[in-house]
Amino acid sequence: MYTEPVKKWYALYTKPRWEKKIDGLLRKKGIESWCPLQKLERQWSDRKKIIEDPLFKSYVFVHIDDTERTKVLMTDGVLNFVYYLGKPAVIREEEVSTIKKYLSEKDALIQVISQEGFREDTRIRVEHGVFMGNEGTVLKGNRKKVYVKLESLGQIMVVEFPAEYLSPI
Repeated sequence: MYTEPVKKWYALYTKPRWEKKIDGLLRKKGIESWCPLQKLERQWSDRKKIIEDPLFKSYVFVHIDDTERTKVLMTDGVLNFVYYLGKPAVIREEEVSTIKKYLSEKDALIQVISQEGFREDTRIRVEHGVFMGNEGTVLKGNRKKVYVKLESLGQIMVVEFPAEYLSPI
């Protein structure tokens, strides 16, 4: 009895500033790829412009089974899979869904910071909105920012919330 290979989300480490290009190359190969983008306003000396900037610098996500890993690695600009405990890091479906859901909201703004720069402080739970039910850590001295740790990437997503959306755990 043949069973369909199971597809999982993985993070790829890319050459700097190649995220959108790699996303396109992978899609041309028939590989389900996702480069989360957010709209940002940039100021030049003569004008303002809205640009789409990758949310995670040097990362692209792929939804593949084990048979497609070589095809992904042979894509120009892909450096490697992101590894966790000696294996390619599997990104949970819920994490991908949460980011997609939040980015679909009007005026969504997420700042991504490597987790090494922070000490854990007050643990909170989000009580309202798209991130309702998620737990995070508040950076000391700023009650409006919640750090939602994406465990499988070793990244922290910084999202601004009104203080009344949060409750201590």
